[in-house]
Amino acid sequence: MELVKWLNEDGTLTGQYELPSDEMLKTMYAEMKRGRMIDSKMYKMQRQGRMALVAPLSGQEAIQVASALVLKETDWIAPSYRDSVATMLHGVPLETIIRYFKGYSDGNEIPENVNVLPIQIIIAAQLLHAVGIGLASKIKKEDVKTITFFGDGATSQGDFHEALNFASVYQVPVIFICQNNQYAISTPVHKQMNTETIAEKANAYNMAYEYVDGNDVLACYDVMKRAYEKANEGPVLVEAVTYRQGPHTTSDDPKKYRQQQEEMNWAEKDPIVRLQRFLLQKGLWDEQFESRIEKTVSEEIEEAVLAVENTPAPTLAEMLHHVYEDVPLVIQEQIDALGGA
Repeated sequence: MELVKWLNEDGTLTGQYELPSDEMLKTMYAEMKRGRMIDSKMYKMQRQGRMALVAPLSGQEAIQVASALVLKETDWIAPSYRDSVATMLHGVPLETIIRYFKGYSDGNEIPENVNVLPIQIIIAAQLLHAVGIGLASKIKKEDVKTITFFGDGATSQGDFHEALNFASVYQVPVIFICQNNQYAISTPVHKQMNTETIAEKANAYNMAYEYVDGNDVLACYDVMKRAYEKANEGPVLVEAVTYRQGPHTTSDDPKKYRQQQEEMNWAEKDPIVRLQRFLLQKGLWDEQFESRIEKTVSEEIEEAVLAVENTPAPTLAEMLHHVYEDVPLVIQEQIDALGGA
C-alpha cells in the first residue's frame, strides 16, 4: 500500500501539488507549534507536582491539526486522552484541558456550543460513541460528519471492530483516524498484528480508507479533505503513520522498551521541523514569525494556568454534578451525604 506523502524530511515537495493558501500554511505551523508548547508546559507542570497525569502528544500534531482544520463547526470530535490539539482547534478551551489533567471533576465539561465529546480513557470506546453520533446525524438528515481519534493499540480491542462493522452496515458519516504512533504503551505494532498496515483492515468492512504520513501536515490535510468528502457515502478509515516522541503517560518510561537510535531517527521526521523547513524555502517563515507565535502562546498558557491554579480545588460532591442531566434520587443522596466534602 502506497503511503501518501507530500513533504520530504528536508522540507522539499515530493511532487507537484496544489498547495493550501499561504495563510493556511502559516496557520498549520502556528497550531502545531502551539500544541507542542502546551504539551511541553503540561509535562513540566506534572513533573513539578502541579498536575496529576499527562499523556504527551508531541510528534502527533500534524494529523490532529489537519483533521480539525477540515471540520465545520457543526461537525463532531470523539477524542481519546491524547487529542487536545484537535479538540482545542475545534473550540475546547485550554483551561478545560489543564483542569482535566489536574484531576478537576469539571475538566471534562465541554462548553455547550462545542461539538466535542468528553475525553475517553477506555481504549477504543470513543469509536462506538462516534458511530452513535454518526447514525443520529444520518437519521436526522443533518449535514454533519464525526471524526474519532485512536491509537494503534485500540485496533486490538473488540470495540474497534464492532464500531467499524456497525458503521459499515449503516453507512454512517464517520471518519476513523488511527494515529499509528508505533507503540501501545510498550507493545510495538508488529507484536499486535500480522497485517502490513492498519488501513487495510477497512477491506474487511468494505470501507474506504487512506494511508498517510502522519508527520506530513500537507499530506494529512489532503487526505482528510478526501476522507471528508468520502464520508458523505459512508465511513472512512484513515491510518496516519506517526511517532509518539514522549512517554505513553508521565507514569511511563519509554527507555525500557525503545532504543535511542529509533527515537533519533523519528526526530528527523518531526512534523513541525519539516513544515518549518518548507515555509522557510517559500519565504513564509522567519524568526519574527516564530517569536510572535511563541509570545502569543506563552501568554495564553500562563493566563490559563493562572486561572486554573487560582480556582479552589473541587469538592468530592462536585464530581457527581455532571453524571446526569436530571439528577436521580440515588445520586442526589450521595451528593447530600458528601455535603461540602
